[in-house]
Amino acid sequence: MDASKKVDLKIIIIGALGVGKTSLLHQYVHKTFYEDYRTTLGASILTKVVAVDNTPLKLQIWDTGGQERFRSMVSTFYKGSDGCMLAFDVTDRESFESLDNWRDDFLEKVIPREQDFPMVVLGNKIDICDRQVPKETAAAWCKEKDIPYFEVSAKNNINVAEAFETLAKQALTTYKGILESYLTDSIKLTPNDKPKKSCC
Repeated sequence: MDASKKVDLKIIIIGALGVGKTSLLHQYVHKTFYEDYRTTLGASILTKVVAVDNTPLKLQIWDTGGQERFRSMVSTFYKGSDGCMLAFDVTDRESFESLDNWRDDFLEKVIPREQDFPMVVLGNKIDICDRQVPKETAAAWCKEKDIPYFEVSAKNNINVAEAFETLAKQALTTYKGILESYLTDSIKLTPNDKPKKSCC
């Protein structure tokens, strides 16, 4: 694969309402943090161009609404994703406990359905003292599912870029693997066993 050719990757952020998905996205793309955000209805999209392993990537990052009533609509945005970011709030135990549902829903609807789909988990709001989800609990959940875990703060910009870059790297590796597999399969040149009969 030509390393200088830009690759477009679709990254989706999912998780419960109020975990800070929009804040994480704005911190990564614009290096800004706002205390007040409106609830995301459906999805909003931001893009960022980065280089991973000398390959220029255009990340199209989809920020999705976390409200339960939008769940069926949000799942329609999963199609065509190259990577998934699962976010929860370390001060909200329920948001952590819902990760299983979010992950299962995503893997059920994304194509191809692979358990090793490029994915990372973000425990956001580590800057707040009122923690309800211990780091060890979240790390154990992720280890069991073989998903990288990042303790992050959108407000203080802690580990945000690292999390996005890890996911971008995973997604690029998978993309290259699929592309090589596709090219290899489509270029198999095998002679026909039987000569073609002429029609005349």
